[in-house]
Amino acid sequence: MTRTWSLRHIGMLAGLAAVYFAAGKFGLGLAFVHPSATAVWPPSGIALSALLILGYEVWPAVLVGAFLVNATTMGSALTSLGIGLGNTIEGLVGAYLVNRFANGSQAFARTGDIFRFTGLAALASTTLSPTIGITSLVLGGFARWADFGSIWLTWWLGDATGVLIVAPVVLLWGIGSSPRVTGRRMGEAAALVVGLSIVTLVVFGGLFPGDIKTYPLEFLCIPFFLWAAFRFGRRAAATAIVVLSVIALWGTLRGFGPFARETRNESLLLLQAFMSATALIAATLAAAVTERRRVEAQLRHQAVTDPLTGLANYRRLIQVIELELSRSRRTTRPFAVLLLDVDDLKKINDRHGHLVGSRALCRVADAMRGTCRTIDTAARYGGDEFALILPETEDAAARQVAGRVAARLAGDGGQPPVSVSVGVAVYPRDGSAVEALLGAADEALYAAKATLRGRSRLGAAGAP
Repeated sequence: MTRTWSLRHIGMLAGLAAVYFAAGKFGLGLAFVHPSATAVWPPSGIALSALLILGYEVWPAVLVGAFLVNATTMGSALTSLGIGLGNTIEGLVGAYLVNRFANGSQAFARTGDIFRFTGLAALASTTLSPTIGITSLVLGGFARWADFGSIWLTWWLGDATGVLIVAPVVLLWGIGSSPRVTGRRMGEAAALVVGLSIVTLVVFGGLFPGDIKTYPLEFLCIPFFLWAAFRFGRRAAATAIVVLSVIALWGTLRGFGPFARETRNESLLLLQAFMSATALIAATLAAAVTERRRVEAQLRHQAVTDPLTGLANYRRLIQVIELELSRSRRTTRPFAVLLLDVDDLKKINDRHGHLVGSRALCRVADAMRGTCRTIDTAARYGGDEFALILPETEDAAARQVAGRVAARLAGDGGQPPVSVSVGVAVYPRDGSAVEALLGAADEALYAAKATLRGRSRLGAAGAP
């Protein structure tokens, strides 16, 4: 097992180094101010996301990939090692800061964490690689101190943009399971990608129907980020940014789009500044939408859930009975309503305290949950009364369920012993409306209480 794990770990490191190397060679192919400095540097985002997902122990792959990229570009082995160390330290520091202050690999789940991620990983830690790397080049005789500022700005912006564009899409797609997508949603997603691609080609790719191909029309892309964020969430927004970035980069290098300037490096700097701001806005918007939906789901859950027992509350109980009435009228199949009352709860509270009494209510809820089918609904009716809705259940089967609840409660081993009385009502025998069924079950419950004492009791409406 150790040997297998070691081979798998080595393979993972080799794969990460290869991906880093390929992305680095692509980035340095767009280096115009200096062979080792580019405004397009995807490896910074790859390294940061790998360190966040896989852990700090993958740093050797980052170092090897960075060393090989620079050793095969220009400079000596010593300067390449210095640049590689700078890239590795940048990734490690960025990952540490994100783990410490921005929720780690879940940094894009909340808006506050996104801003911390941007400040710590994209803006602060990315100053390390250009500072260490350019110093190594200057000391090795491959750059001049006079060019330090211009090279540093290009290098830093490339690293920062790589973090803001590449890291989100890797983190969001690399963690968690993908939701099930219907054919209709797939069609909408395809329309989103096609529409964004066409508009981006018009703005940045030279497809604008006119002689001038550099009009400042980049704002036309914004509706697609709104579409992605509101309809599909964080992953789609991050993916849309990557699509925009690739097409915009291709078009800008050909001299099209609002950021085309006399020199390619100036064009890339302007484009990358725009892409960084756009990526931040899209990620923040998508996270805000996700947060709102999460809060709405929590509120909906709280609105129909009893806070003490976790069962459905009275509101949800009435909804379920109304749904079962509608379904039973269509199918002509019966369903049963059970009302359960905790025996002598006041005595338990007086003798043992209200905390023990609350725990007794939770024990009843656990017994109900352990007995129910997935189609059944267990609810707290109010106070010390509970209800069970049993779809497609006759009187005899409902009595069996009540007996299993009582038996499970008697054998739970909790102290003090807790018992329940149960009343059963069945649709349509005992009523055809919510009030009638609950009233019939309530009458049966108190009839059972009056009949037997000192143990769990069972009564049924309409029973002789």
